[in-house]
Amino acid sequence: MKIVHEIRDPIHAFIKVDSDERRVLDSEPVQRLRHIHQLAMGYLVYPGATHRRFEHSLGVMELAGRVYDVITAEQNLRPEIKQRFPELNDKMKLDYWRRVVRLAGLCHDIGHLPFSHAAEKERDLLPDGWSHEKLSALLIEDSEIKTICEQMTPLVRTKDVAKLAVGQKELKDSKFTDWEALLSEIIVGNALGVDRIDYLLRDSHHAGVAYGRFDHFRLIDTMRILPMPVPDDASPEPQLGVEEGGLHSAEALSLARYFMFTQVYFHHIRRIYDIHLQDFLKEWLPKGEFPIDAVGHLSRSDLEVSTAIAEAARNEQTQRHVHARRIVKRDHFRVLWQRNPEDLTTNPDAGKCISDAAATKFGTENVRRDSHAQPGATIDFPVERRDGNVTSAQAISAVLPHVPVAAVDNVYVRRDLVDDAERWLSREKAEVIRPRLGDQDREAENAG
Repeated sequence: MKIVHEIRDPIHAFIKVDSDERRVLDSEPVQRLRHIHQLAMGYLVYPGATHRRFEHSLGVMELAGRVYDVITAEQNLRPEIKQRFPELNDKMKLDYWRRVVRLAGLCHDIGHLPFSHAAEKERDLLPDGWSHEKLSALLIEDSEIKTICEQMTPLVRTKDVAKLAVGQKELKDSKFTDWEALLSEIIVGNALGVDRIDYLLRDSHHAGVAYGRFDHFRLIDTMRILPMPVPDDASPEPQLGVEEGGLHSAEALSLARYFMFTQVYFHHIRRIYDIHLQDFLKEWLPKGEFPIDAVGHLSRSDLEVSTAIAEAARNEQTQRHVHARRIVKRDHFRVLWQRNPEDLTTNPDAGKCISDAAATKFGTENVRRDSHAQPGATIDFPVERRDGNVTSAQAISAVLPHVPVAAVDNVYVRRDLVDDAERWLSREKAEVIRPRLGDQDREAENAG
């Protein structure tokens, strides 16, 4: 008999897990997420944003199960979809894949490095070709999770869990069936994935802002497996979509993501703390990289990094002292320039021009640039019209084609240099960002 356990959650009220799921929940890879901040050092800007990857993973598991139940319900299935996927006509297979979907949601983030995204991409803190998604897949198949899954009845194949947890984009060497590709969309889909749904709701709640809220209940209730419209000579590919009545909720999700990026994730002070953390880690880690083996990965969390930062901040003799002190003493670099339409009209590379010129003027070690764009901003998915026909969201929505791409481009300087740097930039900006003629343009000008 599988006992059901209830877990209180500020976003989803109650999250229920059975005894098999509880064993995975209690495993070291999942419990480690109790010590990985969801928003890195965002709590230095938003004091309430101290939530961790652990509760987010519980939320993703909960939502993944809800979506699975909706899209596989008999009354929500189109005849051609039932014919395309024989799994939908086999209760044992449906039950098996429901278990896999939920476990994939629970385990999708176990590969995250300390302080989440802040420690991963921008500063090469992982070997080439590695990401937190690839680490998640490794841990699912090379840790106690594998043993637990093999002891379940029926046995759960961890390869299936890994595929659904990270998707085709991150597991390019693995062959996905159409069914597996569809189910992976539930978690990591760019348009309607529950990873995104939960982090927007959860981050908004803990940061104390309203930007990330939308009607996810309506959105999930209207999700369906639908054939995505394609050119006449191709066969429609089934994807996760919505009934027409859920389109506004999907639009609200897209807008919520845009506003959360512009107002929270791209907040200029939150971003500079990421940079100071990356500078510290690059000097603190052996060879400047995190380990990619299971044992090494599990030995690192925010606890070890925070302890090392505190120790380095007290020890002026260590080389990484300056980076640690900037975090502990809140002595972060200050903004010199921020992305703005006027400067970008003059020169689309204004940020790079100002950063390079400032580094020459004030020293490379005293200047930082942070340039990043919201990933996967353009989304599309099938929408079932009230007459039963299916069209693309981009074709029917008055909102989705016009959602802006959130982007950040900041140039920072050391705090005690801000006044001098601002006076310098005020005098020199027009010349610094003035577009230079390329060699071909110059030759053409001379020839004319």
